[in-house]
Amino acid sequence: MMKYMKSINLFHDLLKSNTAGKGRLLGLDVGLKYVGLAVSDPYNKIASPLSVLVRKKSNIDLMAKDFQSLISEFSLVGFVVGYPFDYQRNTPDAVQVKLFIEDLRKIGKLEDVKYTYWDERFTSKCVELLLKPLNLHPVESKTILDKFAAVGILQGYLDYVNMNLKLEKEVNDT
Repeated sequence: MMKYMKSINLFHDLLKSNTAGKGRLLGLDVGLKYVGLAVSDPYNKIASPLSVLVRKKSNIDLMAKDFQSLISEFSLVGFVVGYPFDYQRNTPDAVQVKLFIEDLRKIGKLEDVKYTYWDERFTSKCVELLLKPLNLHPVESKTILDKFAAVGILQGYLDYVNMNLKLEKEVNDT
């Protein structure tokens, strides 16, 4: 079954098992209709856009198979799932992200995958503002928006954990 881990623990676990530089992370921007995907480089420093999956309750099994293929193709070891953290209340967006992950967990096809949540507030809005001057077709714009929102989520996570790793090393070296 998929296993939730705290953000920094996911990365430490990755580093322990990742001696050969293999073991990437997948960023997910979960929306009501689409899931934007981004993948890290083999050294988990840079996030790149990957694709967009259509999300329907009826195709969760198909999505799990897509994730299995991506796990194999990219040597993925974990998911960084965008989550709209709002400490005041549980928003509808937050609920649907949790439901999506729970549906994936129930299927049982992603047994060795670890995941964590990462704050995704404003990622889509930032990408939207960057795309606006390009005057793209709405369909093309939506696809790019979802992929690059996933990049923003994953890159934010990678920057955070790599900075913490660097700080830990500096403290240990002194």
